[in-house]
Amino acid sequence: MSGCPAESVRKSAMARYTKTTKPSPQTRDEAMRIARGTQRPGQTKEQTKLIAQGIQKGIDLYKREQKSKARELDRKLKRLSHQQHRPQEDNVPVVPQIEYRQHWLPWTLLLLSWAGIAAWFMLSSPSA
Repeated sequence: MSGCPAESVRKSAMARYTKTTKPSPQTRDEAMRIARGTQRPGQTKEQTKLIAQGIQKGIDLYKREQKSKARELDRKLKRLSHQQHRPQEDNVPVVPQIEYRQHWLPWTLLLLSWAGIAAWFMLSSPSA
């Protein structure tokens, strides 16, 4: 079933999104220039081409590392700028205030009981 239209679509989609990217013409030219500059006497064109490919891979790796470093630096700068744009009130620590509020019922019962005891003493004591 190699003639299936869905399979051809998958193949074309897979070819479009490869992890390896073609090096730019400037990188190829620069790699070839460096390889020719370090060429030894008696070295064949194939050997020079292989050296140029190695140099080209090194240049691509260097460029990828520099791009990732630049992205990381941009992220750090973005975080710092977001922190600076925040209001300064956020930096002040919030201290919670604890309020102890007691219910009115216990105090009312206490006062009523004292008033009742005082009234009982006043009424039960013999009047002279």
